[in-house]
Amino acid sequence: MYALGYQTDTKTWWKKDLTADDLLVNSPYNTRKNPGLPPGPIANPGLSSIQAALNPAKTDYLYFFADKQGHLHFATTLEGHNANIAKYGQ
Repeated sequence: MYALGYQTDTKTWWKKDLTADDLLVNSPYNTRKNPGLPPGPIANPGLSSIQAALNPAKTDYLYFFADKQGHLHFATTLEGHNANIAKYGQ
């Protein structure tokens, strides 16, 4: 995804569906073609992400699951987490 860069047709940095040709893109960030680490960092966190990690919200939720639509489902127990996966994972 990072190697493909900005998608002008959808005006987003993340292409929704990768193709076989996408995996062959000639980029030093294409780790499928180039062994080892890329030449620089990718997807660096923004300031708000760093602040959230330093000051996490006070919550009882220990588990989360993102469904295929990108909605998050939180649970306080492993049983609840597994129930969310069973309910929303398909």
